[in-house]
Amino acid sequence: MTSSSTTNSAVHHISVCVCTYKRSQFLDRLFRLVVEQETDGLFTFSLVMIDNDKLRSAEAVVTEFAKNSPIPVRYVSEPRQNIALARNKAIESAEGDIVVFMDDDEFPADRWLLNLFNAYMQYNVDGVLGPVKRHFDVAPPEWVLKGNFYERPSHPTGFVMPWWESRTGNLLLKKALFEGDEMPFRPEFRAGEDQDFFRRKTEKGHVFIWCDEAVVFEVVPPSRWDRTIMMRRALLRGATAVLHPTYGAKQIAKSVIAVPVYGVAMPFAYLIGKHHFMKLLVPFCDHLGALLALAGINPVREQYVTES
Repeated sequence: MTSSSTTNSAVHHISVCVCTYKRSQFLDRLFRLVVEQETDGLFTFSLVMIDNDKLRSAEAVVTEFAKNSPIPVRYVSEPRQNIALARNKAIESAEGDIVVFMDDDEFPADRWLLNLFNAYMQYNVDGVLGPVKRHFDVAPPEWVLKGNFYERPSHPTGFVMPWWESRTGNLLLKKALFEGDEMPFRPEFRAGEDQDFFRRKTEKGHVFIWCDEAVVFEVVPPSRWDRTIMMRRALLRGATAVLHPTYGAKQIAKSVIAVPVYGVAMPFAYLIGKHHFMKLLVPFCDHLGALLALAGINPVREQYVTES
C-alpha cells in the first residue's frame, strides 16, 4: 500500500467527507478501508466526519479512531437534522482542492479513491461519480434479489452523467465548484438535494463523468427490505420531486396515469410473485407522494424516513 502521508510530489489534497446519522455500527469498516486507500504518491487525503445527530452519537467512535489513524481525521457536528445542511457543513470543513463524498453505510473497494482521482485528472472535469453496489451482511429475502432492489445503473468510464442520474453516494468534486455558492445543497429538499445540486451545476456548463472502476459498496440491512420503510421512502421522494423547477405538466400527467394503472395491476402482480408486486408498489408510492404534495398534503411528516 502506498502511504497517504504528505510527499513532495503530491500537489493535491482530498477531503473524504462522510455525513452520518445514528449509524455508528457501520463506521468501523468504513474507517479501516478508507485509510488503506492507495495514492501512488499523487495526492494526500484526510477524513471529515459530519455528525448530523444533535446528540453527537458518532463523536466517541470517531474520536477513538482518530487517535491511531494514519491520516488526519476531523469530527464536525451539524446538530440541525438536514442532509443538505450536513453536506454544506462538509464542504465548509473540507481542506485541499478536492472533495469526495461517500455515505456512512458504505465502504470502498481497493483503489477506489485512486481510480476516482485518475479519472478526474484524465478527463479534466468538474466531478466524477462511481458505482454504488449493494452488499448484504445478512441474507435478504428472495424477492429482494429477484426484483433487483437496491441495484443501480452503471456506465462506461468517461460517460457524461445527466443530472437526474447523479448522486452523492460516491462522488469526487473539484472544490472550486463551490466558490461563491453559500448554499450548494438546498435544505428545503428532504430528498433529492443532490439531484437539485447537479441540475443547477449542469445548467451552468459544469461536467461530471462516470468512473466504473471506482467502486463502493452500500450495506443493505434488513430494515431496508421492510415494506413500510420502502413505501414511506418512496412517498417522501415523490413529495420532494415536485420542488424541482423541471417538474411540470408532463410529470403531473404521468403520475395521474400511473397511480390508477399501478393500483389496478398490483393485485395481479402479487399473485405472480412478491418481487413483481413490490416493483409496482414502490413507483406507485413515488407517484402518489407527488400528487399528494401537489394537493397540499404532506404524506411523510418526519424530516426523514430513518431505518432505526
